[in-house]
Amino acid sequence: MFGKKKFSSSVEYLIVGLGNPDKKYENTRHNTGWLALDRIAEKYNCKVNKIKYKSFVGECTIGGAKVMLMKPTTYMNNSGQAVVEAMNFYKIPPENVIVIFDDISLDVGKMRIRSKGSDGGQKGMRSIIYLSGSDNFPRIKIGIGAKPNPHWDLADWVLSKFTNDEYKHMSEMFDNAATAVELIIGGKTDRAMNMFN
Repeated sequence: MFGKKKFSSSVEYLIVGLGNPDKKYENTRHNTGWLALDRIAEKYNCKVNKIKYKSFVGECTIGGAKVMLMKPTTYMNNSGQAVVEAMNFYKIPPENVIVIFDDISLDVGKMRIRSKGSDGGQKGMRSIIYLSGSDNFPRIKIGIGAKPNPHWDLADWVLSKFTNDEYKHMSEMFDNAATAVELIIGGKTDRAMNMFN
C-alpha cells in the first residue's frame, strides 16, 4: 500500500438528484435533479447503474472524498425513504448530503445554493426533511421557470419538456451544479453561493 493515497472505504457524502423513474418523466422539468446528477456522473466517470437504497447509485471520488451519487426511484414525493436509508447505513450527517432539484420560483438558467432551510414547497425535499428530522441539507436548486399562465395545471407544467433553447441554459446549469458540488465537498459552500446565486 506504500505510495497510494488512502481513502476512507466508507461513503462520506451523498449527492442526490431528485426525479421520477418512469420513461414518461425522462427529460422533463421535474427530472432536473436526475439530469444534473447524470452530468456529474459523466464528469467524474461514475456509472450510476447499481440498484440500492431504492435508488440507482454509483460511487466515485470528488474532492478527495468518497461519494455516492443517488437517483431515488421512489417517485419524487417519497424521496426521503431512499435518502434516509442510505444516510442511516453509512451514518452520514445531513450536512454531508447534497440534494439537487428543480425550482419553479427560479427562471430557467438560474441556480440557488442553500446550506439548509425549509423545503420551499418542493415535495421531494419535504419528504427528506420529514423522514430525517433535519433541514440541515445543503441543496442546489435549479430553475425550471414558472408556469406560463395561471390556468396551467402545475403538474402538467413540471412534467413538460424543455425547449431546445431552454435546454442550452439548463446544460450550463448542470455544469455549474457539478462545480458547486465540488466546492461544497471542499468546505467552500459560501464560495459556491457567491459564484452561482
